[in-house]
Amino acid sequence: MKWIEVQQSGPLSGTVCIPGSKNSSLALLAAACLSDEPLTLKGIPNILDFRVITEIAEEMGMTIERLANGDVWINPQNIHTAQLNHSKTSAYRASYYFVGALLAKKGKVSIGYPGGDNFVSRPIDQHIKALKQMGAKFTFFDEYYVVEAEKLQGAIIYFDMITSGATINAMLAAALADGRTELRNAAKDPEVVDTANLLNYMGAKVIGAGTDTIKIDGVTQLGGCTYNVIPDRLIAGAFLMAAGATRGTVTIDEIIPEHLQSCMLKLEEIGMHFEIKEHSITAYGDVALKATRVRTGMYPAFATDLQQPMTSLLLRAPGRSIITDKVYPERYNHLQQLRKMGAQISLRGGSAFIQGGTPLMGTYVHASDVRAGTCLIIAGLMAEGKTMIAGVEHIERGYDNVMNQFRRLGAKLLVHDHISEGINISELAEQIAAQ
Repeated sequence: MKWIEVQQSGPLSGTVCIPGSKNSSLALLAAACLSDEPLTLKGIPNILDFRVITEIAEEMGMTIERLANGDVWINPQNIHTAQLNHSKTSAYRASYYFVGALLAKKGKVSIGYPGGDNFVSRPIDQHIKALKQMGAKFTFFDEYYVVEAEKLQGAIIYFDMITSGATINAMLAAALADGRTELRNAAKDPEVVDTANLLNYMGAKVIGAGTDTIKIDGVTQLGGCTYNVIPDRLIAGAFLMAAGATRGTVTIDEIIPEHLQSCMLKLEEIGMHFEIKEHSITAYGDVALKATRVRTGMYPAFATDLQQPMTSLLLRAPGRSIITDKVYPERYNHLQQLRKMGAQISLRGGSAFIQGGTPLMGTYVHASDVRAGTCLIIAGLMAEGKTMIAGVEHIERGYDNVMNQFRRLGAKLLVHDHISEGINISELAEQIAAQ
């Protein structure tokens, strides 16, 4: 059994370079299918989802190679099928991007239902609506679905709700569709803008990304390019919160501060301080924290993917804090795990009520999704004794080398493949951090 061992670590200190965005990378890798030439993507994190995509790509005839310098070289010229492996495409959520990326070129895509995080089912109704309006036909089976279109035609699409995934998927499909597509009530996320920028580098005609109306004029073909993925704002935000949770001073480097504005404003509201430079932020966490209320929303509001690590941070703030997740109202599996550690948290009416200031005690807990894993690591750094975290596969889905990043900041954290006795965690953590 693979598990993470965390011990109370004192103030984190140092600098961590933020990797490329997981959520952007999954869209960019699928977007590469649209090109008629090879292309190179820089900054793609070496996470579990990337390795699954590499296997899917190989089976469909697309080559994805990670070069010695970390760049990812992709050759989509030999794609011979869009009948994708149902099991592998169900292994992670964003596999649906292959539908938008392959439909115009292949006319028919067979794919498994999206999987991945198990905190809540994520419907694809807005994806279906958008693609149907462009001329696609859907057939649903028990374990997979098939999407067909003789020709994709531009359309005016109004999303019933703001959704980053459906906005990106519709952009991918529209890039090679006939005529103009307008996406209204579109998501404004940096990952949407990142995908639009790659498409434009490849020769697409996309304008308005980052606003609520995106216009795409379809072209007949797309070509190769070299493109750098944006840094992961969600990992960056988690490290800012880890600084606050441990009373540390942490600098996150190679980031875009603008992407973290809502996060920093909320952290400043509870008492943290920041020094902001062009590509870095230093968080000062040795402050008295205040309770607050958090409501998640679509970008630029406070991100749903940060509410779980924020929960751990607010356990240090005396008084009652309230977190309401308006994006995924059922995303609270981490609360039961925190309660095992002594946290006083209740869930009522779709909101988490957090009584901060109560000491945490290490125990055995389980990460049910990527962000819950971060939440439990941060809680483990605050807790007395050892915290043992199972569900490591969820953390590996979203983070590239996150354990070493925490260790370099002074965290006493180890990963075990089986239960071992007689571990001197302090000595081993220092040895691994020095590697």
